[in-house]
Amino acid sequence: MIPEELKYTEEHEWVLRTGEDTVRVGITDYAQEQLGDVVFVQLPELGEQVGAGQTLGEVESTKSVSDIYAPLAGEVVARNDSLDQQPDLVNSDPYGEGWMVELRLEDPAAVDDLLDAAAYQELAASE
Repeated sequence: MIPEELKYTEEHEWVLRTGEDTVRVGITDYAQEQLGDVVFVQLPELGEQVGAGQTLGEVESTKSVSDIYAPLAGEVVARNDSLDQQPDLVNSDPYGEGWMVELRLEDPAAVDDLLDAAAYQELAASE
């Protein structure tokens, strides 16, 4: 299950363009399967500046704690506060209600440099 309209990173985050210079970010279905049952999600605060590849937060599961990485540089303009009470949304709906943050990008064109669905499919299949 790899939605065609999204872009992806090698660290298993997905990116959905939500405006000219904004994107929504979450982790992929593959990532949540590897993690197991998510019990806690730590997200950055609104207004926080993040660099591409920088740690954005973390996901704690029954198996491990994993970092979430910023796929692109920008400012956190929204966070999914529902995950505070329902971290399992990351498991049940990783591409919908389980989204994590929205970023206002420093360079909106950088989205085009991320993996498309076919390239991400190959990456996930090789792991």
